[in-house]
Amino acid sequence: MPLYAAYGNNLDPEQMAKRAPHSPLWSTGWLEGWRLTFGGGETQWGGALATLVEQRESSVFVALYDVPEWDESLLDSWEGTDLGVYSRIRLRAQTLLDGDVPVWVHVLNDYEGGLPSALYLGVLAEAAEKAGAPPDYVADLRSRPCTS
Repeated sequence: MPLYAAYGNNLDPEQMAKRAPHSPLWSTGWLEGWRLTFGGGETQWGGALATLVEQRESSVFVALYDVPEWDESLLDSWEGTDLGVYSRIRLRAQTLLDGDVPVWVHVLNDYEGGLPSALYLGVLAEAAEKAGAPPDYVADLRSRPCTS
């Protein structure tokens, strides 16, 4: 069964405990060949939303959760899959102890482009920090361009 790979604000363990209460943290890892970016929603959401795009030699830090079926629908609802905001795709993540593992993620159903709000970007950086992302990864998040 694939694990859920959180890369945005769901990196925050406290938030995940609220959104998917029966889903324990399994490990952390990296999505190799993918890049964190932002897209769509600039006017509706106060700024662009986090998503992933393929890009060689890039990687995205993820927290991996073992999400049972009954929590999947809760998580999908939080991510707006029923509204068409995000969709699920399957990928592979690299972990230190278990190597290559199958995962699923939510990706934005919109074009890449636009800037996230400063508030949203700060939430993402704090979530990455709480999940144990390396300091240079968190610093990169904090230094990205954003709207005020």
